[in-house]
Amino acid sequence: MKGIVKPHKIFTLSVSQPTHTISPTPKNPKLAISYPNWKSAMQSEFDALIRNKAWDLVPRPCDANLIQCLWIFKHKKNSDGSFERYKARLVGDGRSQVADVDCDETFSPVMKPATIRTLLAIALSKS
Repeated sequence: MKGIVKPHKIFTLSVSQPTHTISPTPKNPKLAISYPNWKSAMQSEFDALIRNKAWDLVPRPCDANLIQCLWIFKHKKNSDGSFERYKARLVGDGRSQVADVDCDETFSPVMKPATIRTLLAIALSKS
């Protein structure tokens, strides 16, 4: 006897039906604007950027390389996989940047969880 094993689940049946149809994920902003849900997500993202003062308008230096913006569209889902909301993000397209010309320091000031735990352990041992 080989022992008890879990049976393989090939099919998953779902009895719940979505209450509304979910708009497909658009590939570009022009297509996104044609869907009211995506247009609203884009507007709320833009409003949040303005409210948080995400950028300052400055005169363009003549030798500056301008970076284009991209819209990223995603369906946000709950932990059970059900649809939660439409999410649109406005991001800078860094593919046009040239190292040491457009930027000289590219790093993210984020500590790893292991580093935080180590620092906390040292601080607790000293007190």
